[in-house]
Amino acid sequence: MRARPKIDDEQRRARLGRRHLLAPAHRADTPEQVAEAVLALHSSDPASVVLSTAARLARPGSAALEQALYEDGTLVRMHGMRRTLFVVPTDIAPLVQSSTTGKVAERERRGLVAFAAEGGFDEAWLARVERRTLAALAAAGQATSAQLGSEVPELREARTMSAGKAYEAKQTVGVRLLRVLGMEGSIVRGRPAGSWLSGQHYWALRPALPELPVARAQAELAARWLAAYGPATVEDLRWWTGWGLREVRTALAACAAVPADLTGGEGFVLPDDTEPVTAPEPWAAVLPGLDPTPMGWQQRDWYLPTEHREELFDRSGNIGPTLWWNGRIVGGWAQRADGELARHLLEPVGPDAETAIDAELHRLSSWLGPTRITPRFRTPLERRLSG
Repeated sequence: MRARPKIDDEQRRARLGRRHLLAPAHRADTPEQVAEAVLALHSSDPASVVLSTAARLARPGSAALEQALYEDGTLVRMHGMRRTLFVVPTDIAPLVQSSTTGKVAERERRGLVAFAAEGGFDEAWLARVERRTLAALAAAGQATSAQLGSEVPELREARTMSAGKAYEAKQTVGVRLLRVLGMEGSIVRGRPAGSWLSGQHYWALRPALPELPVARAQAELAARWLAAYGPATVEDLRWWTGWGLREVRTALAACAAVPADLTGGEGFVLPDDTEPVTAPEPWAAVLPGLDPTPMGWQQRDWYLPTEHREELFDRSGNIGPTLWWNGRIVGGWAQRADGELARHLLEPVGPDAETAIDAELHRLSSWLGPTRITPRFRTPLERRLSG
């Protein structure tokens, strides 16, 4: 019997620098290559997807990403794993939809029906509103939620959520319905209604995605994920996808993943990925909040020391802007009101590392120009630095 491959933390960090396109020699030419490399770019914060892509491009900027998303259609923004909003390559969208989003959409649809019922509206009323909304969108070509509300006033019907609580808020039928239609694949988020920092966007009708058997889609997505993030543990894949334990184990078996001995215990790797890889030249990276690399694993000790976490995460588990040196998080950064990019190192790294990190900060500042960024999810270190 063949011995289990042994893949230590140094090897995992070598794979990360190369495969996530963070080492300068491995940077990409196009946003499509970036999305393919990391599989899915977090898009809950409008700035994150742009900054994550730019950090991995040989020529950083936002124009090529906007072209891919809104003109060429080679990338698409959609809800996926853990109900999170991502940008994914168009060819991966059917895998995400069939493996994950479809099941979430069913739950969201039931919630929408209950939401409408609590406001005194039955399913027949909701179906009429949905038909009118899709017809209005077809006629307009694209429209914001506010524009759709003008055409279909029922979308503006609202009720109070969590009445009497500190987080009491009103929510409209339109917010819930558009979210469900997006998850079901009937509509898609288009160009933002402003700059790339805007959280408001246009909606458009979306061509139907191919329907795949759930088990097949999960196996293919697991294989793609291991190619980008492996070796990794069962809990890593379970956390990243939001699948149940049985689904994760079935998907790993279906894609022929093999066990490997990691520094922290058992992991899995694709059968053609058991040999050592050459570490890239020493590298630094400046990554935004919610970047797919720091958010890629549930077990993070091999790249993120436990003592740094309190400074870098918010209370919901969202990571803030980070500084990297050779595959480890060593600090954080923030942009101040005057545009300066301030940094703080959480451990000594040496003069070569500091020089490389400062060069990456300058690279980011140069293409940002007058743009000002405030992460949607604020973390303790980011708040202090930006203040």
